[in-house]
Amino acid sequence: MKKIIVTNARQNNLKNISLQIPKNKITVFTGVSGSGKSSLVFKTIGAEAQRQFNETQGSFIRNRLQHIGVADVDKIENLNVPIIINQKRLGGNARSTIGTATDVYASLRLLFSRIGKPFVGYSNAFSFNNPLGMCAECEGLGFVQTVNVELLIDKQKSLNEGAIEFPTFQPGGYRLLRYTLSGYFDNDKKLDDYTAEEWEILLNAPQHKPKNPNKEWGKTMKYEGLIPRIANSFLKKQSKENIIRKEALSHIIITKTCPSCQGQRLNKNILSCKINDKNISDCTALSIEELLVFVNSLQSSTLETVLVELRNKLQHIANIGLQYLSLDRITSTLSGGESQRIKMVRNLGNNLTDLIYIFDEPSIGLHPKDLQNIASIVKQLRDKGNTILIVEHDPDLIKVADWVIDMGPLSGKKGGEIIYEGNFKGLKNSKGKTGTYFAQTPLINHNPRQAKGYLEIENAHLHNLKNIYVKIPRNVLTVVTGVAGSGKSTLINKELPKTHPETTIIDQSLFVANKRSNLLTYLNLSDDIRKRFSTANHVSNKLFSRNSEGACESCKGNGVEKIDLAFMDDIEQLCEICEGSGFKPAVLKYIYNNKNIVEIMEMTVEEAIDFFKDEFYFETFDILIRLGLGYLTLGQRLDSFSGGERQRLKLSKELKHSNKIIVLDEPSTGLHPNDTQMLLNFINNLVEKANTLIIIEHNLDVISQADWVIDIGPGAGKYGGNIIFTGTVTQLLKDKSSITAACLREHISHDK
Repeated sequence: MKKIIVTNARQNNLKNISLQIPKNKITVFTGVSGSGKSSLVFKTIGAEAQRQFNETQGSFIRNRLQHIGVADVDKIENLNVPIIINQKRLGGNARSTIGTATDVYASLRLLFSRIGKPFVGYSNAFSFNNPLGMCAECEGLGFVQTVNVELLIDKQKSLNEGAIEFPTFQPGGYRLLRYTLSGYFDNDKKLDDYTAEEWEILLNAPQHKPKNPNKEWGKTMKYEGLIPRIANSFLKKQSKENIIRKEALSHIIITKTCPSCQGQRLNKNILSCKINDKNISDCTALSIEELLVFVNSLQSSTLETVLVELRNKLQHIANIGLQYLSLDRITSTLSGGESQRIKMVRNLGNNLTDLIYIFDEPSIGLHPKDLQNIASIVKQLRDKGNTILIVEHDPDLIKVADWVIDMGPLSGKKGGEIIYEGNFKGLKNSKGKTGTYFAQTPLINHNPRQAKGYLEIENAHLHNLKNIYVKIPRNVLTVVTGVAGSGKSTLINKELPKTHPETTIIDQSLFVANKRSNLLTYLNLSDDIRKRFSTANHVSNKLFSRNSEGACESCKGNGVEKIDLAFMDDIEQLCEICEGSGFKPAVLKYIYNNKNIVEIMEMTVEEAIDFFKDEFYFETFDILIRLGLGYLTLGQRLDSFSGGERQRLKLSKELKHSNKIIVLDEPSTGLHPNDTQMLLNFINNLVEKANTLIIIEHNLDVISQADWVIDIGPGAGKYGGNIIFTGTVTQLLKDKSSITAACLREHISHDK
């Protein structure tokens, strides 16, 4: 049997490791967070496979292919073309939907163009991105945006005093000159005193040359009212400036459903074409499950091929647990787990073989019941003759492996070694943390805390919730469970804050920060570190900032240089001058306690707690270590953190509080079972401080430790939204109607 042979891998924390991976098998890589799994699978094997494939292409194509970097490894033999399916969220603008991303919409368009009545055009005409099909008013977006004049303008000010409250339109801004030099206005007159004619010119005038402008008015300049100017400059362009002004725009823009197409994106002619009383927009608004029923009801001897393809594509989406989504859902609103599964769908219909499929925790966001479908899909891909590599923490998916490679023993510099190689059966006898977990019997909370009052939610009916009433106990740990799409997040993240606005929701969303922010800036420690370097070396503290005098002149302190590929994703490569540090090389001669600023930025939290001896740092770093984040480096960019890491970082700021209602959304995401126990210890500490903790979670180890469980379902989408069970874990285990209960019984009774 041929194997992938890796010789002397040294990427990141890997300790010069060599290994052999069986081909045409499922190999699962396990180990605690930061143990080196991703460094081995993505940054070494995936990167080298991608690089070798790229080199077979011409230069034009090569520059537009995915680049992961050059792996630090002596050699890797017997590689195949890789398909790398990670958790990076599907991007795209409002024109990118699940339908377009999966190509299901293309099949649906073909179907309507052939058997829809009346005939209104060929397949392209049914595209909301095509002028033939799009609604003229919203240009196929389904919504229109207008400027809220009340928020844009302060009538109590003159133009010179800053009446227009938008960047570049305020005093000193270049766009204001178009108004102050136009000759139409007294620039010191308060806008409240404007005549009706002046208001019309200021707000709505179409583009034209003013008759009597100021002598500084440019020869080619044209005047345009505020509303059309903002619309044309910001709302109708996907420009970089639009992105920069996004926050300012959000304060003055009103977004509403397009009054012409009612959000259906297409014009009346296209929407008049129907199959069994449904137009194409009606179909995309159905859940995948409902659409599958509709498509299965259709029969056409001439279009049987199209119908079979459409059924297969929809069935694939349902099989990976996304049956609750609709084709009109915009891709940028999907979670990382949903995005990854949508990418999986793209590969399920092909007949390619001898590929390497690389997955990054495909279990994320899935109820244990849905994991069986993922396991089935992975096996199908293997049985076609492909090699499957999976980075995974979930016990149920680890069991699917033909071969297991356990990394460790710990995180960061204490990891990077292979602890175990072999089949799943032998894993529980191995010495690593993964083996120890599988050798243990799951724990159940038999002594739950007692509630001290209740939070009540009445008549909750948002999205798929069925007018439910529920009581959530105070001062205990409540876990809310149910399949993906059952209504858990809607109930807790949307409905609970309506009745209890004091609720603190800690989710996995991106930090409000720019790409220059790192762990130190998030922890508010960077100023102190710069001050220490400044004092020790008698130089300006600005030298130790990548955003100031210390910035590398080549990459402007970013550490990477971007290659703009127009409509493709930008490519980032390490700056050759500073080697990715972002600092001028000259700054590295300054030392604090025998370390330069780059060496401190590269320290892990676990190393830093020993390096900085004082209490000021100890308390902050100790919390991170207790949350299982000791492997993070101080200079790690915030935009590189996973969803689970982001959530735990946010949680670290809550430890000092008491008497709060704190909601966590799947905090075990990306956690090894060993780290999950650390997280539970931390959460229990918060509960002991009189906080009310509510966790939305699929992890059976977390569910089994709850004081109170609320199970929502029974299914997803319209089949969910009901309270299936409330009570203790002991009571849940006896329940016969809950899918979660069945999965939990199997979890504790089976030999893991």
